[in-house]
Amino acid sequence: MNGNCMKNARRKSLPLLLMAFVLLFGAAMVFGAATPIPQSVASAISPAIKNAAADAPVSFKLDVMPVFMRAGCNVGGCHGAARGKDGFRLSLFGFDPDGDYYRITREQPTRRINLAVPQESLLLLKATGAVPHTGGKRIEPGSVYYQTILRWLQAGALADPPDIAKPMSLELSPHELVMQQGQTQQLVARAHYSDGSQRDVTNLAVFLTSNENSAAVTPDGLITCGKRGEAFVMARFATFTVGTPVIVIPPNDKWAWSDLPEENYVDYFVDAKLKKMHINPSPLCSDEIFLRRIFIDITGMLPTSAQREQFLADSDPKKREKLIDSLLDRKEFIELWVMKWAELLKIRSDPGQQGYSYKAALRYYDWLKDSLQHNVPFDQIVRDLIGSSGGSFDAPQTNYYVFERETLKLAQNTAQVFMGIRVQCAQCHNHPFDRWTLDDYYGFADFFANVVRKPGEDPREMILSDSGNGDVSHPIAGRKVVPKFLGGETPDTTGKDRRQVLADWIVSPQNPYFAKNLANMIWSQYLGRGIVEPVDDVRISNPPSNAELLDALGKKLQEFHYDYKHLVRDICNSRTYQAASETNESNSDDQRNFSHAAIRRVRAEVMLDMICQVTETHEKYRGLPLDSRAVQIADGTTTNFFLTTFGRAKRDTVCSCEVSMQPNLSQALTLINGNDVEGKIRTGGVIQHLLAAKQPPRQIVGEFYSRCLGRTPSDQEMDAIMPLIGSTPQEQSKGLEDLFWSLLNSKEFMFNH
Repeated sequence: MNGNCMKNARRKSLPLLLMAFVLLFGAAMVFGAATPIPQSVASAISPAIKNAAADAPVSFKLDVMPVFMRAGCNVGGCHGAARGKDGFRLSLFGFDPDGDYYRITREQPTRRINLAVPQESLLLLKATGAVPHTGGKRIEPGSVYYQTILRWLQAGALADPPDIAKPMSLELSPHELVMQQGQTQQLVARAHYSDGSQRDVTNLAVFLTSNENSAAVTPDGLITCGKRGEAFVMARFATFTVGTPVIVIPPNDKWAWSDLPEENYVDYFVDAKLKKMHINPSPLCSDEIFLRRIFIDITGMLPTSAQREQFLADSDPKKREKLIDSLLDRKEFIELWVMKWAELLKIRSDPGQQGYSYKAALRYYDWLKDSLQHNVPFDQIVRDLIGSSGGSFDAPQTNYYVFERETLKLAQNTAQVFMGIRVQCAQCHNHPFDRWTLDDYYGFADFFANVVRKPGEDPREMILSDSGNGDVSHPIAGRKVVPKFLGGETPDTTGKDRRQVLADWIVSPQNPYFAKNLANMIWSQYLGRGIVEPVDDVRISNPPSNAELLDALGKKLQEFHYDYKHLVRDICNSRTYQAASETNESNSDDQRNFSHAAIRRVRAEVMLDMICQVTETHEKYRGLPLDSRAVQIADGTTTNFFLTTFGRAKRDTVCSCEVSMQPNLSQALTLINGNDVEGKIRTGGVIQHLLAAKQPPRQIVGEFYSRCLGRTPSDQEMDAIMPLIGSTPQEQSKGLEDLFWSLLNSKEFMFNH
């Protein structure tokens, strides 16, 4: 029965009556079961039930609209498309119920509904396939969905009163499942309404699964487990999407935990998930692999042969910990993070746009670099950015509003960069796979409606201020909206700079997204994959692979006062980070639970710097000295053919996808035939220098392996190489050049493992 039909008085009195019954029943159990209950009390705890068999009136918003969603009528491929389908349009997933009511009952009178003969309404005839329908049969005649629409039509297709209860949340149970192959589980979806009532909406919810092979789900919410793995099974109802994680393990699994030591809390939470999955982690990697991995990840450079020999010879059991600490204190660590945030903040010049000057880009970059070098807590950096005012030269952080000037895009970028939320899907309609509505989107955008820009005395500069007035309009309701935090309250911004109010909330503990988003970004930098992946796509339908781990990292970051060097130290000291990339029988298929190290291609800037490092050559970049590295480039438009080919971010958007790590034919041809490898080998003169120092070819081969791959060649490799080197100086030079070229073209060089 629909919970909205319960009378308020009865709903309030029943708990008291039940409590009285429990107390009296308990007393009877203590003093003797034979003690009779007085007739007056019996009457009190047996209230008269009235109208139990009466049907509740059908609500358009609460009953009919969910049928449209359940039947797929208002999806993007049907009538929910922007222009509708076959002359009839519904709002996507029902984000505009008032508009839908108008289009059904008023747009084309007597065509879509027939109040004289409700059964002959086109709304029903099309849905049941009684007349030709492009979408085919959506509901069965006589079904509960058919009866709901029919009863609404028979009652006169009435609109709902303004005070009709609204769905406030959706609950899906069970909340978490660990099951075996072949097992089934029925999900139950329950909606909670603004009047305090609840309703089982399992038969109205739309069920989806992220992994059909592991956990298939029927339209009625019955899960059937298939292959080993994990899935996220979701239920969508009204504006809400909620989900249940499902882990599927093989039946009669003889798996046993390997019981490797846990170095810190990172390993504790990773292992807890692996135990549920019946996956054993890989053991620690070798010292050689760890040394190369940690150098590339923290500094973007390779260890030298001398550094390698020193590390391998060190017998201190804490030598890895000491190395991590020393690398975190190097300027190269900061430079990598400056590059990362320069991409997210879109630091780039554009001569065709006023204010996008090269000077402004350099000032912006230098401000960011100076903030990170002086260890300014990141929450303070965010406050400085979002709440900034002044000239783009004297207050470079104001370029946050110069390099992006559209109000709506500013809101989108802020949500995506600092909270990992791609809220732009809610610009035209409610988000189809998340909680965000049009009201949420435009309420958040209203924080940026007061930004004013004007040219400075220098035409390359812009002056930014807050006007104190300005609003955005709701595209459906046509009303002015008020500033509202995403998923939070509507703050009082009277007499305040809205942006500063927003900045304070974004970095506050009341915002559940900021700390976890930053922690996820840091984790991805060192593990090759985010706990939420992509890192800037946080939504209900893209849940974290390990929610407990992400929560712990976010809390630690808050405890460290957003000094993320401490968090990097914890991550890199964990067994999880230091695991080998080789897999075992249980984790060979694992791609998201960090049971073994991911083999990752290094990004474009780091790869070019590595090539320059081992060949002892340099690249010249605009505005930088000759010995500068590619990771130090300030302006996003400063690039070269190699960086562009290997996927350097253009800084046009804030999307993490701008950094491309996908291989392509142009990359292979650049390495094989381009001047970036062969030319640098000859220009650097490393081979000639080593031969002139009278080093034997066998020793030079070992030096090349140490420089490029961080290891010594195996006996098999050495036996295969030496006959190709030759004996004359000319043959040796040519053979060593070919070997050097081959190593720089190898996957082992281009990937961090």
